[in-house]
Amino acid sequence: MHATKSVEDVVTVDVHAAKDLLNSGHRYLDVRTNEEYTKSHVENALNIPYMFITQEGRVKNPEFLAQVSALCDKEDSLVVACNSGGRSLKASVDLLNAGYKNVKNMAGGYSAWVDNGFAGDSAPAEELKTACKFRPNVH
Repeated sequence: MHATKSVEDVVTVDVHAAKDLLNSGHRYLDVRTNEEYTKSHVENALNIPYMFITQEGRVKNPEFLAQVSALCDKEDSLVVACNSGGRSLKASVDLLNAGYKNVKNMAGGYSAWVDNGFAGDSAPAEELKTACKFRPNVH
């Protein structure tokens, strides 16, 4: 029996390392809501929300692992990201526990991706910054 994985088992990489991984064949799994994804996202990203925003607040997507397994093999190399790194960390733990072997969590999430200029001109940078009011403004 394998021990249950926890956040300590997740490999977290910064956006520069994540970009290199994506350029070398990793897949980008965006676990933000469909609404967030639709506003702006990394090219060729897969979008499978980890949480839904409901009237009761955030609710975990009960189909998350099933939806991932419909699109990804357990051998696939995945970079998991959300908007700032919180949801993707939890999603990464779930994926590891489900038997995915090559999962990396992207530190700072899509906000950091945008801050580093990787989104090009397509990013609604100000809109993302308001979504992350508490982050220092990075240039």
